[in-house]
Amino acid sequence: MPTPARKIAVLTSGGDAPGMNAAVRAVVRCGIGCGWEVAGVRNGYAGLIAGDFVPLDARAVGGIIQLGGTVLGSSRCPEFCEPGPRREALGHLAAAGISALVVIGGDGSQRGAHALSQMGFPVAGVASTIDNDLCGSEITIGVDTALNVALEAIDRLKITASSHRRAILVEVMGRRCGYLALMVGIAGGAEAVLIPELESGPEQLAEVIRAAYGRGKRHALVVVAEGCAMNAFRLEQHFAEHRERLGFGLRVTILGHVQRGGAPGAFDRLLATRLAAAAVEALAAGRHGVLAGQLHGAIVMTPLAEVTAGSKPLDLSLLDLASVLAS
Repeated sequence: MPTPARKIAVLTSGGDAPGMNAAVRAVVRCGIGCGWEVAGVRNGYAGLIAGDFVPLDARAVGGIIQLGGTVLGSSRCPEFCEPGPRREALGHLAAAGISALVVIGGDGSQRGAHALSQMGFPVAGVASTIDNDLCGSEITIGVDTALNVALEAIDRLKITASSHRRAILVEVMGRRCGYLALMVGIAGGAEAVLIPELESGPEQLAEVIRAAYGRGKRHALVVVAEGCAMNAFRLEQHFAEHRERLGFGLRVTILGHVQRGGAPGAFDRLLATRLAAAAVEALAAGRHGVLAGQLHGAIVMTPLAEVTAGSKPLDLSLLDLASVLAS
């Protein structure tokens, strides 16, 4: 069994997610509990390439569990896809005496973690992305809070839509994954949900909205994922020229990054804490090249090679459920 690390580092990478700070806190305090020193990497992989480390003790992560975003900072770092910058990062880690790394982030972040692992450096990942598109975890850090933020916005929009008898089209985040749109559409009572996994055209949508109008409904709610070919902007353009197809007047709201910036709820704080603690435990046991995630209610470690090899499928039967509930 490999010798356990004596000094570890933690970084947050990619899109910020509510609960990242809770994960950082757990890495630091569980690492200290193992008798290790812990360093934070500022600004994700860009900071790793630059050797931008900061020492973290128990007090340094006090009072951050309730904060959204990430106190360490994050970034998109396409340079890390290249071997040269990764070798620079490994040089900085060696110079700082750091012998293991915890990476908190989503798909792209864990691909970077896997690349480092393949170069022989011990890495453990923590599943964190509001998109919920990461293999190895049924739900990832930030998803629950993002859903609740989006749902609150939709509940408010439905009130004003009913007051003026309008259709409201709400675009939510998720990149090429329709999870957020589908779940918030069901929870929010949407008449239609549009996701990139099963594209539908504007005329199909018009029929659904027109049918709701014909049934005497006071409003119609449509939730569309940002990754759809016909996103909110394109649908708004289309229906500006075909208003008569809807019956309702149409208003469009793009929620955007407001979904990522909320303070984490209880679920995300607990999930982040448990996943981060599991990542540290794995490193303490000499296990690395793995991702801490939640499957079937249990915290499990999945090899990063498996995590990065494919994409997580969306349960499309829930789209049928959303359609039935809207009728």
